[in-house]
Amino acid sequence: MIAFRNFALRRGERLLLSDVDLALHAGWRVGVVGRNGTGKSSLFAAIRGEVEADRGDIDVPNRLRIASVAQETPALPEPAIDFVLGGDDEVAAVLRAEAEATAREDWEAVAAAHQKLAEIGGYDAEARAGRLLHGLGFPAEVHRRAVGEFSGGWRVRLNLARALMMPSDLLLLDEPTNHLDLDAVLWLEQWLLRYTGTLLLISHDREFLDGVSTHTLHLHDGRAKLYVGDYTAFERQRAEHLRQQQIAYEKEQAERAHLQKFIDRFKAKASKARQAQSRMKRLAKLAGTEAVRAERQFRIEFPAPAKLPHALLRINDGTCGYGGDARILENVGFGLEAGDRIGLLGPNGAGKSTLVKSLVGELPLLAGERYAHPDLRIGYFAQHTVESLKEGTSPIDHLRELSPDAPTQAFRDFLGKWYFPGDRAFESIDGFSGGERARLALALIAWKQPNVLLLDEPTNHLDLDMREALAEALSDFDGAIVLVSHDRHLIGLVSDTFWRVSDGVVKPFDGDLDEYAAWLRARPAGEQARAPASAREPEPVPPPAPAKPAGKPNPHRVGKAEAKVAQLEQALAEVEAALADPATWSDPDRAAALGQRQVQLHADLEAAENELLALYG
Repeated sequence: MIAFRNFALRRGERLLLSDVDLALHAGWRVGVVGRNGTGKSSLFAAIRGEVEADRGDIDVPNRLRIASVAQETPALPEPAIDFVLGGDDEVAAVLRAEAEATAREDWEAVAAAHQKLAEIGGYDAEARAGRLLHGLGFPAEVHRRAVGEFSGGWRVRLNLARALMMPSDLLLLDEPTNHLDLDAVLWLEQWLLRYTGTLLLISHDREFLDGVSTHTLHLHDGRAKLYVGDYTAFERQRAEHLRQQQIAYEKEQAERAHLQKFIDRFKAKASKARQAQSRMKRLAKLAGTEAVRAERQFRIEFPAPAKLPHALLRINDGTCGYGGDARILENVGFGLEAGDRIGLLGPNGAGKSTLVKSLVGELPLLAGERYAHPDLRIGYFAQHTVESLKEGTSPIDHLRELSPDAPTQAFRDFLGKWYFPGDRAFESIDGFSGGERARLALALIAWKQPNVLLLDEPTNHLDLDMREALAEALSDFDGAIVLVSHDRHLIGLVSDTFWRVSDGVVKPFDGDLDEYAAWLRARPAGEQARAPASAREPEPVPPPAPAKPAGKPNPHRVGKAEAKVAQLEQALAEVEAALADPATWSDPDRAAALGQRQVQLHADLEAAENELLALYG
């Protein structure tokens, strides 16, 4: 058990937490939530013993094994799997001793190492490390690659795998999903549900919190309050608590007014003096319930597009890649119409960002054609967008670069709506937090009044409130959206349809996020979820059809069904040939009609094929 007693914590002159009295019990999975700057990461540092309490005590058992994710990883030469294996200090030490004994041909020491491995269950350690790497998106062929060869985001995953490898009684995870794709997030959720120790988890992903947490610790206004249940349960309980607090406040204020009125009226009368004194004592003893202070609710918006043509953007028979032999996606057929809301699914490295860059036009197609309407205006948020903001400049400077002739007051009015009020609009972004920079980057996109939003992981630096505001703004947006995000709450609220990018192919996924998660879990355990494009990913296995009595199919009905399928296939081929003709796109109305016809034919063909299969029983 971890206990806080009258605990207070400062960072510099700022009091982050005070009067914290609570206990966290073994086996709990606690989601730690609160706005940025409320002290979540500092609380973790205090538990690890890295910072001293300003007042009070924190009781952490001496023999408690604590695992947490390192913030940085140097460019080490050791293989990735050995780095992860090093998370288990005892096993790693025995394996090193065995290797050294073998090198000097000390067979007694080798035998002693083997015996020690058997005692501590170390023989399957490498297999466990491999499973962690696999679950976090590392294909088997890169397990022996040097740590230094991986990019920063992949090294963060290595740090996470090393922390999960470490035998621990307490696991501290601070935003573990930030550098993961949705597939890895779903895997991590299942892993944490099997973890037997105590888990403290900082996250701005509400679906992840709901999937993992048994308790929620809310840091707000210098206090910490523990709730039983996941994030959704916390929201319900907090809303009810605030409602009851407001009722109590209003009741107390009414009683105060009544007592004060009596005192003011009768305190000078001798006959009522004792009663007035009694009421004065009662007034002094009232609890002093605080009024509920309404928290500022973020609300942002993307202005309506100046022009919104129906058929906006399309790639026909495209090959997407980076030149030479780096062909990432083949035979891409992907179009956007006004009102489309498409979520892209699939593991990191499969080509989601490549597809988005190809749609933007930042990455030229290696083959095929990209058609864009003359009035197309793209708002593009890439994973590097926040880092590309110019240091030493202000939000106003960034807007002035986009619109040199616009008046400063227009900039100030616009930035105020994105929560950069007053002088904040003129401050250098050097002092901005990651969340403020991400908000500014989104504001710059909104200023351009796009009719297509292509958003690649826009939430990495945003807290829960800002993510909610972004989801609402995207839901109200009239144009088309393509969204890549590991935040299931956001992508689930915004997206109407999903496409899966995997194994060099882009194709629709017929289902929602729950079905996608179920499909991922249903795949064989040994299957490489992130195999290279040469190894094709098998299709999800459909549920078995209900058993039918055996019998010979009616040849007349089969013939009619086959003819119908052939007729629809021919009609669909003609429509798709017309859509592939560049001349078609010069007539937007005709292109739109053909697009609608294509969708209808796909549906009719699927139904006809199902009827034909049913006839064969």
